[in-house]
Amino acid sequence: MGTTASNIADFLLQIKAVKLQPKQPFTWASGWKSPIYCDNRIILSHPRIRTYIRQELVKVIDEKFGPPDVIAGVATGAIAHGVLVAEAMGLPFVYIRSSAKEHGRQNLIEGEISKNQSCVVIEDLISTGQSSLKAVNALRENGVLVKGMIAIFNYGFDVASDAFRVANCPVYSLSNYDVLINQALNQGYIGKDDLENLKLWKTEHANWNPL
Repeated sequence: MGTTASNIADFLLQIKAVKLQPKQPFTWASGWKSPIYCDNRIILSHPRIRTYIRQELVKVIDEKFGPPDVIAGVATGAIAHGVLVAEAMGLPFVYIRSSAKEHGRQNLIEGEISKNQSCVVIEDLISTGQSSLKAVNALRENGVLVKGMIAIFNYGFDVASDAFRVANCPVYSLSNYDVLINQALNQGYIGKDDLENLKLWKTEHANWNPL
């Protein structure tokens, strides 16, 4: 997984799916100041990278869980990646909305999945883990056996690790923040003076100051 994590970190930096701006931080919806912005939808526009990530997701499913009955994706960022994985494995696919539709059948889960079927959930990005685990809980409330979750990228926040542990949901990621910032230094995207500040953000994100 080490080589995979480094490769994917390099890819995300190359295609600017991840942007690092420690001196001009982004503002998240939560109000946190962040030196990093990640948009894994950009992966879909790069066939070679898209294929590599799909292959690695399938490999982790085979190694960690074994083939489930259904692949599930978290809306919206993981829908396309989940479809690619399901297609490669010859499995059905469903996706979980962030909230139920306000019309029609008011679905939260789109697609066909039955009670006692097993699934693996695909996520594009894990930050605090709240939205990811909301999808897991929606499946469980419908009697689905969730084997676990696999993400393309994980910030590695303790709050997310704790939440997944409490939820008894195994979680794996292809790459993560620690690998990414070290790769960014090695590839010249950031300087050594930026590295410590970027490391500090991971542990002090709620009160982090870029100056």
